[in-house]
Amino acid sequence: MKIVTFKEVEESLIDSSKHTVEHFQSGCSGDAQVAIIDINTIFDFEENKHEACAENFISVAIIDDDSDYEAFKNFGIDAWIKGSDLQDLNSLLNLIEKRHFS
Repeated sequence: MKIVTFKEVEESLIDSSKHTVEHFQSGCSGDAQVAIIDINTIFDFEENKHEACAENFISVAIIDDDSDYEAFKNFGIDAWIKGSDLQDLNSLLNLIEKRHFS
């Protein structure tokens, strides 16, 4: 699965044998199936999601507190993960792949 990050994410959290990771700020091919964002990158994502992502994609928001959730809920985010749970990011990505792209 192809993933684009708008927020820098530790690459060791994502299984590179199963997923390709691109960083929006470094350039991307425009066909990502998953976009990873946080509260600081939501506007970059909103302005550029059509050039960074495939037609059908899943957005994953990293939230650090309840105010992040409140801000994101108006943007139609598909999945959420707490910043304190990022060690489980790969499990979430595998679940997304199984449910939406199999």
